[in-house]
Order: sequence, then structure tokens, then C-alpha cells
Amino acid sequence: MRADVQQVADGTYLVHGSNTNWVILTEGDAATLIDTGYPGDRQQLLESLAAVGSSPEAVAAVLITHAHNDHLGSAEYLRSTYGTPVYLHEDEVPHARRDFLQQVSVGQVLGNIWRPGVLPWLVHVLRVGGAEQHPVTAPAPFTGTGALDLPGRPVPVHTPGHTVGHAVFHLPEVGAVVSGDALVSGHATARTKGPQLLPDMFHHERARAVASLSVIEALSADLLLPGHGPVHRGSVEAAARLARERAA
Repeated sequence: MRADVQQVADGTYLVHGSNTNWVILTEGDAATLIDTGYPGDRQQLLESLAAVGSSPEAVAAVLITHAHNDHLGSAEYLRSTYGTPVYLHEDEVPHARRDFLQQVSVGQVLGNIWRPGVLPWLVHVLRVGGAEQHPVTAPAPFTGTGALDLPGRPVPVHTPGHTVGHAVFHLPEVGAVVSGDALVSGHATARTKGPQLLPDMFHHERARAVASLSVIEALSADLLLPGHGPVHRGSVEAAARLARERAA
């Protein structure tokens, strides 16, 4: 299956893999890659880089919103094969190394297996390597504050709750937020469409995840690029507020 590559702004691409999205920011053939999909999405990931006129060799850095398997899948492959640095929030660095794991357990999934969509989602997860662990050997924290000196000039913003070191990336130049799993627009296990939190079982600390919606709400943007679901066009402030209302 080919990845669905969607240009959403100049030099900005939202890519739909198998149930998970990643984002490519380009300047010429150089690129910043935000998240990498499941381990089984690797061929789609490489094809998506080619589709936007780039290549794995031209990726300046991999930025990870959080170290769940469906976002971290090919980060270590790119680091070890091409020398690509992998950056996360400092609180998420040990999670990427797998010093600890903050991810929904098999028991939690089985306890929710009766819910619509959960069983097909689980079958898919197993098929694309979602139960495998691919730790990053040498992840690094973001350096400094403000915009990173990378294609797209992304600005990391700490939004804990889904995991302890989850971060979103504000793209002020194009008015967008790459929101990872802090704010999504859909999921295979969710019946709701539009801006929302993921179902409760996926969050390490749900109360902090709800609180982090206020952080996203303060970011000036009218384009939401989520880790799951389609692009959402419209006020990100309003999207975060709606998700908080739905969470309540």
C-alpha cells in the first residue's frame, strides 16, 4: 500500500501511513521528518520522501512527537543507516531509548476489545509491527529554545499527558501545528469525527493530556496536522477547545 502524501502548505506535507500520520517539511531537497509511522510503514515512509523530491540521505533530522511504536517505527533505522539525528523533548529521550515504556498494555487493549473498532485495530497493529520495540540508541533532546534550525523552522512545544515528554510542533511560517497524539481528528478506535483526544486507554496521564489542550489552544494557527485522522483546516484554538469540551 502506498502512502497518501498530501501537500497542505508550501513545503509542508501530511502523509497518511497505516493508521498513523507523519509530516515532511522541505527546503529544496532537504527535509525535516516529524514522526515515522509503524515499523511496517518503512517502505511507505521512504516512498513519501521521494514523492516530495527528497530522500533519506537529505533528511536533516527526525523529530519525534512521542516515543510510541507507531511514531518511532523507523527512527532508529534512519539514525543507524544514514546518520540522521533523532530529537525529542528531554523528558521523552529515555522513553525513546526504552528505559521505560508508557504505552497501552495488552491487558488494557483486551479489556476494551468489545468496543467498536478495537479488534480490527489490534489485528492491524500486530500486522505492521506495532508490538515490536525499536528503541533509538542515541536520541537527543531539542537544543535551545524557539525555532529549530531545520527545514520548516518547527518550534517544539511540550504537551505532556499522552506521554510524559510528548511535544507538538508549531510552524508559525505556515500557520500550522503538528499535534502528534496530543490532539487528533480521528482514530480507528474512535467513533467521533473531528478534533478530539484519543480514547482514554491510550493516555499515560489523561488529566495532563486534557490540560495540555490549553497549551495547544494558545498557538496561533489555522491548520492542524494530527498524528491520526485527516488534516483539519480552521482555527487550532477552536479545535483544541472543542476537544477539551468533548473530553469533559
